[in-house]
Amino acid sequence: MPILTYREALREALIEEMERDAGVFIIGEEVGEYQGTFRVTEGLRARFGPLRVADTPISEEAFTALAVGAAMAGLRPIVEYMTMNFCLRALDQIINHAAQMHYMSGNQFSISMVLRGPNGKGERLGSQHSHALETIFMHTPGLKIAVPATPADAKGLLKTAIRDPNPVVFLEHAALYTLRGEIPEGEHLVPFGQAAVRRPGAHCTVVSYSRMTQTCLRAAGTLARDGIEVEVIDLRTLAPLDTAALAASVARTHHTVVVSEARRTCSVAAEIASRLYESSFDDLDAPIEILAGADVPMPYSRELERLAVPDEAAIIGAVRRALWREGAPGIPAPEVTHAPVDHAEDGRRNGGRHHPQMAQERG
Repeated sequence: MPILTYREALREALIEEMERDAGVFIIGEEVGEYQGTFRVTEGLRARFGPLRVADTPISEEAFTALAVGAAMAGLRPIVEYMTMNFCLRALDQIINHAAQMHYMSGNQFSISMVLRGPNGKGERLGSQHSHALETIFMHTPGLKIAVPATPADAKGLLKTAIRDPNPVVFLEHAALYTLRGEIPEGEHLVPFGQAAVRRPGAHCTVVSYSRMTQTCLRAAGTLARDGIEVEVIDLRTLAPLDTAALAASVARTHHTVVVSEARRTCSVAAEIASRLYESSFDDLDAPIEILAGADVPMPYSRELERLAVPDEAAIIGAVRRALWREGAPGIPAPEVTHAPVDHAEDGRRNGGRHHPQMAQERG
């Protein structure tokens, strides 16, 4: 299989879909002559011409509205934002028009469009250019949300997004653009709503998406050296959300950590934890650990910026807390002698899943 970077995989998806469907076009600031802020659209203007790779003025409201109108007319626009932070200028067009038009028109219009760009923390870009906006979009009915964590998924999910009859918010991450990975040969489509098990494990389920998936995989490798096998679940899409895959994993491991770069309050991570408590409460042997961004404006200082989002060490600590190997911040671990991790003291501290009475109730 060929090995491509994340940005090359995105570019390959764009080329294949533009060659496949003459109604697909790209619109945004500096996508053509400058070839994209992160070079995703490099070479596309020369290949497809200025009408299909169209540079726009600095007006997110205007070109997003234009794209909604084009989708209503049957075209398939791909809107590139230099950074998803700039789409805040176009939330009326995204939330009140793109997301609602199919419903408001009584099924007369399908809004097949993709809204894509880098989301989340950059590298010392300051608070105004470092928002993780997935929570806003996940809260909006009518939008689908893709959050690829690998080059293969970047290509496969983008091709699926372009062909989807609904508006898709496609959240890339600037820190992943140089990530390299194998890309399946031939037609490669990744279906929405199917999470991927990136690493199997028996002791704890770690759920994440986008850049944080890669951080979780590094943490899982470190934990494995201590005999703790973590199952890493990559959500791939947030809407639709594959809750069945999450519940199946929790049923195997009985411990869960949810990791997100977005701020914790009203976050994707909190929503996932809530759904798991509803679907899998009896399978859990400990409270779900939530690791998310700090509820602060993103600092410009490199040291403070690193403290504002989860890192490998924080994930390792959360897994150990979930397995009762480590106390919560400011709280010492319980004074018990731990058995092997697969028989670890569970969250109820009275025998929980292994308690005879509890086992009898479970049947």
